[in-house]
Amino acid sequence: MSICLIYSVLFLIMSLILFMFSLNFLFYDYSIFMELELLSLNYNSFEMVLLFDWMSMLFMSFVLFISSMVLYYSKEYMLGDLNINRFILIIFMFVMSMMLMIISPNMVSILLGWDGLGLVSYCLVIYYQNIKSSSAGMITAMTNRVGDVMLLMSISWMLNYGSWNFMFYLDCMYNDYYMNVISLLVMMAAMTKSAQIPFSSWLPAAMAAPTPVSSLVHSSTLVTAGVYLLIRFYNCLNLNLLMFLLLIGVMTMFMAGLGANYEYDLKKIIALSTLSQLGLMISILSMGDIMLSFYHLLTHALFKATLFMCAGNMIHTLMNCQDIRYMGNMITQLPLTCVIFNISNLSLCGFPFLAGFYSKDLILEVVSMSYINIYIYIIFYISTGFTMMYTIRLMYYSMIGNFNFLGMNSMVESSFIMLKSMLLLVIMINIGGSMLSWLIIKTPYFICLPIIMKFMTIISILLGLIIGYNLSKMKLSYSIKSLNNLFSSLFFSSMWNMPLLSTYLNKWFLLLGNDFYNSMDQGWYEYLGSQNLYNNYKNNSKIFQSLFNNNMKIYMVLVVAWLFLLLLLLL
Repeated sequence: MSICLIYSVLFLIMSLILFMFSLNFLFYDYSIFMELELLSLNYNSFEMVLLFDWMSMLFMSFVLFISSMVLYYSKEYMLGDLNINRFILIIFMFVMSMMLMIISPNMVSILLGWDGLGLVSYCLVIYYQNIKSSSAGMITAMTNRVGDVMLLMSISWMLNYGSWNFMFYLDCMYNDYYMNVISLLVMMAAMTKSAQIPFSSWLPAAMAAPTPVSSLVHSSTLVTAGVYLLIRFYNCLNLNLLMFLLLIGVMTMFMAGLGANYEYDLKKIIALSTLSQLGLMISILSMGDIMLSFYHLLTHALFKATLFMCAGNMIHTLMNCQDIRYMGNMITQLPLTCVIFNISNLSLCGFPFLAGFYSKDLILEVVSMSYINIYIYIIFYISTGFTMMYTIRLMYYSMIGNFNFLGMNSMVESSFIMLKSMLLLVIMINIGGSMLSWLIIKTPYFICLPIIMKFMTIISILLGLIIGYNLSKMKLSYSIKSLNNLFSSLFFSSMWNMPLLSTYLNKWFLLLGNDFYNSMDQGWYEYLGSQNLYNNYKNNSKIFQSLFNNNMKIYMVLVVAWLFLLLLLLL
C-alpha cells in the first residue's frame, strides 16, 4: 500500500470521527478546554491549552476530508515524481500545522501553527525547483512574515494580561486600550494570510506549486486561516476596525473579480476567484454575521478544491499547458471531468440547491437587509456579476470554443484515481450546503425584502452571464489601435500592479536588513539576545538544580559550620 493511500485513509477516518463529535458538541452545546503540562522548570509550569468546540471540530473535519481526497488524487497526479514520499510528508506537516492553529485558544500555540503554515507553504511553492517557483515562494514567505511579526507583537502586548489565552479576555476587555491594539495587530495578521489588499499579490503567485497543493492551500487551509482567526477574535473588534475591514473586503472582492476577467492562466483564474470569495467572507464577517462567514468558508472549501482538481486533470491531459486560449471543446474528450468542472463552477456562481447557493444567496440577502451605504451595496452586486462573467468566460474557453492545441486524439480521460476523488467531493457539493444549513444555523433567517431587491441577485447573475459570454466571443486584437485595451488588460490582470509594488517593497526591506546587519549588528544581537539569554538561563538552572539535589548535605554542612562558629564565639 502506497504512502498516499495510507495517509488518505487515515485522514478520512479522522474526518468522519471529528464530524460525529462536532454534531454531538453542537447538539449539547459542549466546549472542552484541555490543559497539557509540557514541562516544569524551576517551579515554572509550561502548559499547552487546546479548545475543542463544535466550530473547531467541524472545520477540522472538512480540512481532513479535503486533505484525504487531495492525497488520493496525488497518487496519480504525482505518479512520475521520484520524491513522492517527501511531497506527502510535507503535506502532512502542512495539515498538522493547520490543525494546531484551529484548536488553539492561546496566542503562542496559534503562532506555532501560523508560522508552520507559512514555512511549509514556502516548501510546497518551491517544490518544482526553478526561478519562477523561487520568486513565487519568496513573495509568499515575505508577505506571510508580515503577519507573523504582527502576531509576535500581539503576544508581547498580551503580557499586560498575565496569560496568552486570549479566549478569557475577549468579552471582559472589550474597551481596554491594550486589547484594541492586540485586535488591530491580529486583524493585520489575518489580512496577510487571507491575502486582502494590499497583501493580495502572493495568492496568484503561489500557483507555482503542484496542483494538489493549490487544491488544498486555496480551499480550506492557508488562506482561510486568517478568516478563522478573525471569527475567533470577533468579540473584541471595535466598530472602527470592522468598518475598515469591510472596506478592505469589498475592495478585494471587486479587484479579484475584475482581474479574473483579464487572466488567461487557468489556475490563476481560480486563484483570483478564491481571493474574491475571501473578500466576501471578510465583508460579511465585518458586518456582524460570523456564522454566515463560517458557513461560506466551509461550502467554498468544497467546490474550490474540486475546481482545482478538475483544472489539474485538464492540465495533465494537455501536457502541462495552463493557457485557456489553447483549450476548447474539451467536453467531447473529457466528459466526466467537464461535468464535475461545470457543477463546481455553478456552485461558485450560486446555482440553486448546490453548496454555494445556500451560503452566497443568503449573504447577499442579508447584505440587502443590512443598514449599509449604497457604495458597499453596489460593489457587492457588481462583484457577484463579475463572478458569473469569469466563470462563463472560463467555460467558453475550455468547453464551448474551438480546440486550439495539438490533435484532439491526444486527450483521453483515463485518470480513474483522480476522477474518484473528484466524484466524492462533488457528492459533498450537492448535499453539503443544505446539510450545513440545517446543522449550524440554529434560528432560520427571516428575509423580508421588496420584490426588486429580492431579484437583484438573479439580475446581477444574468447580466454577468450575458456580458461574459459576449466578451468571450470577441477577439481582442493587440494592434496599434488597441494599445489602450492592452494597457488596461495588463493593469487589471496584474491586480492593479500589486505584484510589482510588493516585489519592490520586499527588495528594499531585505537590502536594508542586510546593510543593518553588516554595519551595526555584526552578530551582537545573537550574543546579547536569544542565544546568550538561553545560555545564562541554562547555566543558572544547572546551579539551582545542583543546590536542590544536594540541599540536605548543604543544610548539614551549614549547621556544622554554625555550631563551630558558635563554639568559637563562646570560647
